[in-house]
Amino acid sequence: MIFSMSMSFDWIPSPLTSVSSPHSSKLAGRLWLEANLPLSTEETADLIEKGLLTRVPALESNWWGRRCRRCGNTTERLIVPWPCGCGQTCHYCRSCIEMGRISSCTSFLLWTGADPDWHQHVDACAWTGQLTPFQQQGADRIVDTVENQGRLLVWAVCGAGKTEMLFPGLERALALGRRICLATPRSDVVRELKPRLQQAFPHVDIAALYGGSDDVDDGAQFIIATTHQLLKYARAFDMMIIDEVDAFPYHSDPKLHFAAARSLKRHASLIYLTATPRFSLKASSYLKKLPTVFVPERYHGHPLPVPRFLAAFDTKASFPKNQLPKTFNDWLHQKKNEKRRVIVFVPTIKMAETLAAILDGAVYVHSEDAERKEKVQQFRDKEISLLITTTILERGVTFPSIDVAVIDAGHLVFDEAALVQIAGRAGRSAADPYGDVVFFHSGKSSAMVRAREAIQDMNRRARKEKR
Repeated sequence: MIFSMSMSFDWIPSPLTSVSSPHSSKLAGRLWLEANLPLSTEETADLIEKGLLTRVPALESNWWGRRCRRCGNTTERLIVPWPCGCGQTCHYCRSCIEMGRISSCTSFLLWTGADPDWHQHVDACAWTGQLTPFQQQGADRIVDTVENQGRLLVWAVCGAGKTEMLFPGLERALALGRRICLATPRSDVVRELKPRLQQAFPHVDIAALYGGSDDVDDGAQFIIATTHQLLKYARAFDMMIIDEVDAFPYHSDPKLHFAAARSLKRHASLIYLTATPRFSLKASSYLKKLPTVFVPERYHGHPLPVPRFLAAFDTKASFPKNQLPKTFNDWLHQKKNEKRRVIVFVPTIKMAETLAAILDGAVYVHSEDAERKEKVQQFRDKEISLLITTTILERGVTFPSIDVAVIDAGHLVFDEAALVQIAGRAGRSAADPYGDVVFFHSGKSSAMVRAREAIQDMNRRARKEKR
């Protein structure tokens, strides 16, 4: 699913006054609930009186029904009545309740003063590395998209160095005084990107936003955020990058597409990044409806590791006995002798817990693990050598010098895109580009076969285009 930059948001008021204000950078581009405004009651009333803040009903009501203006939901069963604190029976939206309850008596406050003047940074990028020819081709297309405020799909293999490819385009946007958002579905990716981008752009105010983050958007020019955080924004960004655009939950959640479209200014550049585009993106690319640049080679020039398939028909019978499948046990023993660090992907939280209980020194993480940030950092810092994970670490994170195993690789949770991304965790270091990837299975799935073919096709394309 992709969204149109021309999607209508007529209910968002244009600036009603050209009056400048020190509040503009802090308040512009947000859907503010009055309780969340970083202002006193007197300051809020004064800005409303001056026309710098305008009230907009949170729920739109028309002849065809109701629409939530925060998430775009129109499903009747998700906009339901309740005895509201205002003393009336109001309707509220259940689709975006995790961002706080909004009802038919709720209003958003939107900044309608003059647009903020963002700083025009000169030579903002401190990164001194060298892009490969493939990376430079991608970077040039990104810069062109920024300058022309267009759209672009960057279809780049796992480990291509997409972040570094962005640097010239980000630098150009900052030089033009534009506000930037890099959005991604996973909070782990936000946490990894913040220090890398802060190091590359040391004099730019960057805020990293995700559930539970310490950062707040106090008028930062550069936002790194999970796609859920975009539910707070409206007409905020001149440049939007959606990283891992095919990842869950973004690709299958209409409200996140709605929020991303609303977050863009009327004239803005939009860049999609992915190694594994879904059908809609592929179709738009093949039909020439979405400009595309393909980067088929990793930054270090070595091919992607091609997964091996190893049968492990005793998988389901082994774990209840606190035993490992024989082929997996043999492989793991070999890796231990070779002093290799290993990440093991499993389809369920229960299997992660079971496997960690069997293996001495193993640590497991999953989406509900309150300590997953600390555990992932321990693995990155080489304090542990065996990490067991569900698909939460399938993409967007980099660990040097590791081998990868997938247990029960034929499970439905491991679709083609997930398996390609998982295989892409290995061999990412230039010093160790030949990581081992093994899919342990109880019967090969079509997703496993397609994933291996996709990786082989990428390697063939890289060889062909280098000639």
